[in-house]
Amino acid sequence: MTVVVGIAVVGAGLWMLSGRELSGFVPRLGGREIKRSVGSMFVFGFVFALASLSCTIAPFLAVVAQTFRQTSVLGGTLVFLTYALGMSLVIGIVSITIALAREGLVHWLRRHTATIMRFVGVLLIIAGLYVAYYGWWEIQTLNEVGSDDPIIEAAASIQQWLAEQVNRLLGN
Repeated sequence: MTVVVGIAVVGAGLWMLSGRELSGFVPRLGGREIKRSVGSMFVFGFVFALASLSCTIAPFLAVVAQTFRQTSVLGGTLVFLTYALGMSLVIGIVSITIALAREGLVHWLRRHTATIMRFVGVLLIIAGLYVAYYGWWEIQTLNEVGSDDPIIEAAASIQQWLAEQVNRLLGN
């Protein structure tokens, strides 16, 4: 399934890189008037949260499930709540920042949407290629063909470095 998801993400990236939109997934910045009603802000926050959750649900479930397996129910619950709080804070801060952004930012985004979407397409292609490759590597590992891979090891090293930086910032 990971390989299929990776290929689908690459396809979405190629689609966006060609200048097309993923209608329904990309917010429209059209219209002349910027509305900041409570209802529109709620809908924006809800959709943004769903989109963000779709990107983080796999690591979230992996971390929480692993913690429940290795520690007590209390320990697993604390990790669940901590992770959920962290995700909520990031989503909340970004949503509020965007909701309160001045009209200049919105106008700048309107002018540069095509370039931004092409850049997002490139990022999707890179992410999709890695996800598909990782899925293929997992299949190879499960079939005991081989587990050493320089790309996977490099990604793990980057992940480890990032985790160390976060721990250093938090004083751990």
